[in-house]
Amino acid sequence: MKKNVWLSALLVGALSLAAFGCSQGTNQPGQQDQAAAQAGGQKPKYAMILKTLSNPFWVSMKEGIEKEAAKLGIQVDILAVSSEDDTQGQLKLFEDLLNKDYAGIGVAPLSPVNVIPQIVAANQKGIPVVNIDEKLDMQELKNAGGNVYAFVTTDNVKVGAKGAQYIVDTLGAEGGQVAIIEGKAGNASGEARKQGAEEVFKSAKGIELVASQPADWDRIKALDVTTNLIQRYPELKAIYAANDTMALGALEAVKNANKKILVVGTDGTPEAVESVKKGELAATVAQDPAQIGATSLDKLKEAVDKKVPFSIDAEPETIAVDSQLITK
Repeated sequence: MKKNVWLSALLVGALSLAAFGCSQGTNQPGQQDQAAAQAGGQKPKYAMILKTLSNPFWVSMKEGIEKEAAKLGIQVDILAVSSEDDTQGQLKLFEDLLNKDYAGIGVAPLSPVNVIPQIVAANQKGIPVVNIDEKLDMQELKNAGGNVYAFVTTDNVKVGAKGAQYIVDTLGAEGGQVAIIEGKAGNASGEARKQGAEEVFKSAKGIELVASQPADWDRIKALDVTTNLIQRYPELKAIYAANDTMALGALEAVKNANKKILVVGTDGTPEAVESVKKGELAATVAQDPAQIGATSLDKLKEAVDKKVPFSIDAEPETIAVDSQLITK
């Protein structure tokens, strides 16, 4: 009889433990992983997905993140794909991160929509996400059931306007024909820079905007586009390019044609700044990618430390890091 009572008690205990384990499963997996890591004395880990590290802009952002992580005493893994065309590769990177114990994830999406499913999955796991540089399509994200904690970027409309205004001021009362070399069609930051430049050119007296064409952030494509523009518009006076890579390609075309055409770029990359110093590029509008990266990490840590609950209706905080015109 005592043996049967003992077996019954053991069975009840086992069932109770099983029920306890099932009840723990109702918590979000990301929160479970984080809690387990902290209980074991481990600090939360963070991940940052950048666009690519083949461009000095993103290398500078990586360095800014690493410096801030060292200052904060936290661990951060920084990942990127090989080119800004590899949307599927970036999607796969994000998917892989969701299976690891990251407390928060920052992402600079290659398009406004390519990583939306992964952000939704991160939200469901209780992992906060910060949107870096390229703004997500927030309506599409919310329609899919997702959200981000914050958006950290440069005001790209102001960036384009700043570059265009320098051209207008330099040409002066004489004015003349100008052109824009855009980034990749549909890219949010490129479209915003184009918008800012267009608004300035179209409102300036004596300025005629004769063309605005994409070169997909590519130096060789920008060289080809500019070569064609010079042939079509022999009186062209100035070009605004939405990044420095394209500006340097445009400058090469100008040199090949033996023309005097102002070329203004964007980003403040080391090669572009050196070109400005030599009196080749007229100017570049320098963003501060290191500060964008550092601020993004700060906001991600804030979301984790405060244990901010997910809300589909929350309005993400937008932090705009200022840009600076660099001239000789």
